[in-house]
Amino acid sequence: MYTDPIADMLNRVRTAQAVGKKIIEVPFSETKYSIAKCLENEGFWGKVEKKKKEKGNFFTISLKYDEKGIPVVTELKRVSSPGQRIYKKCKELRSVKGGRGVFVISTPDGVMTNNEARKKSLGGEVLCEVW
Repeated sequence: MYTDPIADMLNRVRTAQAVGKKIIEVPFSETKYSIAKCLENEGFWGKVEKKKKEKGNFFTISLKYDEKGIPVVTELKRVSSPGQRIYKKCKELRSVKGGRGVFVISTPDGVMTNNEARKKSLGGEVLCEVW
C-alpha cells in the first residue's frame, strides 16, 4: 500500500524516463488515470490506455522522447500531498515556466489543467506541476 499513489505514479514515470523505457504500467485509480489523460491531451505523454490483468486493473503510459532521445517531460513535481493539501483559487492559477508547463488541478468539475480551470473560472487542489 502506498501512502501517496500520485507521487508513486510520478516516480515511476521519472524512473522509466531515466532508463529510456517507452511504456510503463501503473496500478489503476480514477484520479491517476485522469491525471494521465490530462497530460496526454496536453502532449506531454503518448497514448494512455486502460488494461486488465488477473491481479487487477492498471493503465499504460507511452512516454514521449524527442529525436535525440531526451524525454519531452523535463520535470514532474508533486505539489499537494496527503499531509499538506495545497488549494488555489482561479485567480491564483499562474502559468508554469512561461506557458511551457501545466499544473494539474482537481476541481469540482473533475481533474484538469490550470489553463482549462482558468477558462471555466474554477479553483481546486493543485495535484502536480509538469514541464
